[in-house]
Amino acid sequence: MDLTSKLPTSKHFLIAIAIAFFMLLTRGSHTLTPFSLPDASLVLFLLGGLWLKRMGWFAAFFVLATCIDFGAAALDPSQGFCLTSGYWGLIPSYGAMWLGGLWLGKQKDAFAATSNAIAAYAAVSMLTTFAAFVTSTQTYYLFSGRFPAQGLLESMKHGWEYLTSWMGFTAMYFAIVWLGVALFRSIKHVQTSKV
Repeated sequence: MDLTSKLPTSKHFLIAIAIAFFMLLTRGSHTLTPFSLPDASLVLFLLGGLWLKRMGWFAAFFVLATCIDFGAAALDPSQGFCLTSGYWGLIPSYGAMWLGGLWLGKQKDAFAATSNAIAAYAAVSMLTTFAAFVTSTQTYYLFSGRFPAQGLLESMKHGWEYLTSWMGFTAMYFAIVWLGVALFRSIKHVQTSKV
Protein backbone atom coordinates (compact mmCIF):
# COMPACT_ATOMS: atom_id res chain seq x y z
CA MET A 1 0.00 0.00 0.00
CA ASP A 2 1.37 3.39 -1.03
CA LEU A 3 1.16 5.68 2.01
CA THR A 4 1.90 8.78 -0.06
CA SER A 5 -1.52 8.46 -1.73
CA LYS A 6 -3.10 9.06 1.68
CA LEU A 7 -1.11 12.23 2.37
CA PRO A 8 -2.51 15.67 1.54
CA THR A 9 -1.12 17.23 -1.62
CA SER A 10 -0.34 20.89 -2.31
CA LYS A 11 -3.73 21.01 -4.10
CA HIS A 12 -5.40 19.94 -0.84
CA PHE A 13 -3.57 22.64 1.07
CA LEU A 14 -4.59 25.32 -1.45
CA ILE A 15 -8.22 24.22 -1.18
CA ALA A 16 -7.96 24.18 2.64
CA ILE A 17 -6.47 27.70 2.63
CA ALA A 18 -9.30 28.94 0.40
CA ILE A 19 -11.95 27.34 2.65
CA ALA A 20 -10.31 28.82 5.76
CA PHE A 21 -10.12 32.25 4.11
CA PHE A 22 -13.81 32.25 3.19
CA MET A 23 -14.75 30.95 6.62
CA LEU A 24 -12.83 33.82 8.24
CA LEU A 25 -14.43 36.26 5.81
CA THR A 26 -18.03 35.14 6.27
CA ARG A 27 -18.35 33.48 9.67
CA GLY A 28 -21.46 34.68 11.51
CA SER A 29 -19.89 37.14 13.95
CA HIS A 30 -18.18 39.33 11.31
CA THR A 31 -15.74 40.54 13.94
CA LEU A 32 -12.86 39.94 11.55
CA THR A 33 -14.22 42.03 8.68
CA PRO A 34 -15.66 45.54 8.40
CA PHE A 35 -18.56 44.28 6.27
CA SER A 36 -21.22 41.67 6.82
CA LEU A 37 -21.41 38.81 4.35
CA PRO A 38 -23.83 35.91 4.92
CA ASP A 39 -22.22 32.92 6.63
CA ALA A 40 -20.85 30.47 4.05
CA SER A 41 -19.92 27.73 6.54
CA LEU A 42 -22.47 25.21 5.26
CA VAL A 43 -21.22 25.50 1.69
CA LEU A 44 -17.61 25.39 2.84
CA PHE A 45 -18.15 22.15 4.77
CA LEU A 46 -19.85 20.52 1.79
CA LEU A 47 -16.98 21.63 -0.47
CA GLY A 48 -14.52 20.28 2.08
CA GLY A 49 -16.18 16.87 1.90
CA LEU A 50 -16.23 17.05 -1.89
CA TRP A 51 -12.61 18.11 -2.44
CA LEU A 52 -10.69 17.26 0.74
CA LYS A 53 -12.60 14.16 1.88
CA ARG A 54 -10.55 13.23 4.96
CA MET A 55 -12.25 13.62 8.35
CA GLY A 56 -9.10 15.27 9.69
CA TRP A 57 -9.92 18.27 7.50
CA PHE A 58 -13.48 18.26 8.88
CA ALA A 59 -12.13 18.40 12.43
CA ALA A 60 -9.68 21.17 11.51
CA PHE A 61 -12.44 23.33 10.00
CA PHE A 62 -14.76 22.72 12.93
CA VAL A 63 -11.98 23.82 15.30
CA LEU A 64 -11.42 26.91 13.13
CA ALA A 65 -15.14 27.76 13.19
CA THR A 66 -15.22 27.28 16.96
CA CYS A 67 -12.15 29.47 17.45
CA ILE A 68 -13.73 32.20 15.32
CA ASP A 69 -16.98 32.05 17.30
CA PHE A 70 -15.40 31.94 20.74
CA GLY A 71 -12.81 34.54 19.74
CA ALA A 72 -15.56 36.87 18.55
CA ALA A 73 -17.40 36.36 21.84
CA ALA A 74 -14.21 37.20 23.76
CA LEU A 75 -13.92 40.47 21.82
CA ASP A 76 -17.64 41.26 22.00
CA PRO A 77 -19.62 39.33 24.65
CA SER A 78 -22.90 39.95 22.79
CA GLN A 79 -21.56 37.63 20.06
CA GLY A 80 -21.62 34.75 22.54
CA PHE A 81 -25.41 34.48 22.79
CA CYS A 82 -25.48 31.19 20.89
CA LEU A 83 -22.46 29.70 22.63
CA THR A 84 -24.39 27.32 24.84
CA SER A 85 -24.60 23.55 25.15
CA GLY A 86 -26.74 23.68 22.00
CA TYR A 87 -23.74 25.01 20.03
CA TRP A 88 -22.35 21.50 19.74
CA GLY A 89 -25.27 20.58 17.50
CA LEU A 90 -23.18 22.20 14.79
CA ILE A 91 -21.00 19.07 14.71
CA PRO A 92 -23.74 16.85 13.19
CA SER A 93 -25.03 19.81 11.14
CA TYR A 94 -21.68 20.39 9.49
CA GLY A 95 -21.18 16.62 9.36
CA ALA A 96 -24.30 16.34 7.20
CA MET A 97 -22.79 18.89 4.82
CA TRP A 98 -19.45 17.05 4.75
CA LEU A 99 -21.19 13.74 4.00
CA GLY A 100 -23.13 15.41 1.19
CA GLY A 101 -19.82 16.56 -0.25
CA LEU A 102 -18.38 13.06 0.05
CA TRP A 103 -21.37 11.70 -1.85
CA LEU A 104 -21.00 14.32 -4.59
CA GLY A 105 -17.31 13.45 -4.81
CA LYS A 106 -18.23 9.87 -5.70
CA GLN A 107 -20.31 11.00 -8.67
CA LYS A 108 -18.72 11.09 -12.11
CA ASP A 109 -18.49 14.91 -12.16
CA ALA A 110 -20.45 16.99 -9.66
CA PHE A 111 -19.93 20.12 -11.77
CA ALA A 112 -20.73 18.74 -15.22
CA ALA A 113 -23.01 20.90 -17.33
CA THR A 114 -25.59 18.12 -17.64
CA SER A 115 -29.09 18.05 -16.25
CA ASN A 116 -28.32 14.97 -14.11
CA ALA A 117 -25.19 16.50 -12.54
CA ILE A 118 -26.90 19.84 -11.92
CA ALA A 119 -29.92 18.10 -10.40
CA ALA A 120 -27.69 15.97 -8.13
CA TYR A 121 -25.64 19.02 -7.06
CA ALA A 122 -28.76 21.08 -6.35
CA ALA A 123 -30.61 18.25 -4.56
CA VAL A 124 -27.69 17.28 -2.33
CA SER A 125 -26.91 20.93 -1.60
CA MET A 126 -30.47 21.74 -0.54
CA LEU A 127 -31.21 18.46 1.28
CA THR A 128 -28.05 18.66 3.37
CA THR A 129 -28.67 22.35 4.05
CA PHE A 130 -32.18 21.55 5.27
CA ALA A 131 -30.88 18.69 7.43
CA ALA A 132 -28.22 21.00 8.88
CA PHE A 133 -30.86 23.65 9.59
CA VAL A 134 -33.16 21.26 11.44
CA THR A 135 -30.29 19.73 13.41
CA SER A 136 -28.65 22.98 14.47
CA THR A 137 -31.92 24.77 15.20
CA GLN A 138 -33.35 21.95 17.25
CA THR A 139 -30.19 21.27 19.24
CA TYR A 140 -30.08 24.97 20.06
CA TYR A 141 -33.72 25.07 21.20
CA LEU A 142 -33.40 21.81 23.11
CA PHE A 143 -30.02 22.25 24.80
CA SER A 144 -29.24 25.97 25.02
CA GLY A 145 -31.05 26.42 28.33
CA ARG A 146 -32.63 29.60 26.96
CA PHE A 147 -36.04 28.02 26.35
CA PRO A 148 -38.35 25.89 28.50
CA ALA A 149 -37.45 22.22 28.25
CA GLN A 150 -40.69 20.93 26.79
CA GLY A 151 -39.32 18.25 24.49
CA LEU A 152 -38.68 17.76 20.81
CA LEU A 153 -42.27 18.18 19.61
CA GLU A 154 -42.52 21.58 21.30
CA SER A 155 -39.10 22.72 20.12
CA MET A 156 -39.99 21.77 16.52
CA LYS A 157 -42.45 24.69 16.56
CA HIS A 158 -39.61 27.21 16.83
CA GLY A 159 -36.89 28.55 14.58
CA TRP A 160 -38.65 28.14 11.24
CA GLU A 161 -38.61 31.89 10.65
CA TYR A 162 -34.88 31.55 9.89
CA LEU A 163 -35.31 28.82 7.27
CA THR A 164 -35.82 31.15 4.29
CA SER A 165 -32.63 33.15 4.84
CA TRP A 166 -30.68 30.01 5.83
CA MET A 167 -31.66 28.21 2.61
CA GLY A 168 -31.56 31.33 0.42
CA PHE A 169 -28.06 32.53 1.25
CA THR A 170 -26.71 29.00 1.14
CA ALA A 171 -28.33 28.41 -2.28
CA MET A 172 -26.78 31.68 -3.47
CA TYR A 173 -23.32 30.50 -2.43
CA PHE A 174 -23.86 27.07 -4.01
CA ALA A 175 -24.84 28.78 -7.28
CA ILE A 176 -21.77 31.02 -7.12
CA VAL A 177 -19.53 27.98 -6.58
CA TRP A 178 -21.10 26.07 -9.47
CA LEU A 179 -20.80 29.08 -11.81
CA GLY A 180 -17.23 29.72 -10.60
CA VAL A 181 -16.20 26.14 -11.37
CA ALA A 182 -17.89 26.38 -14.80
CA LEU A 183 -16.07 29.65 -15.54
CA PHE A 184 -12.73 28.20 -14.39
CA ARG A 185 -13.23 25.17 -16.61
CA SER A 186 -14.15 27.26 -19.65
CA ILE A 187 -11.07 29.48 -19.17
CA LYS A 188 -8.89 26.41 -18.72
CA HIS A 189 -10.43 24.86 -21.85
CA VAL A 190 -9.72 28.01 -23.90
CA GLN A 191 -6.13 28.11 -22.63
CA THR A 192 -5.48 24.45 -23.44
CA SER A 193 -7.06 24.72 -26.89
CA LYS A 194 -4.64 27.56 -27.76
CA VAL A 195 -1.64 25.34 -27.04
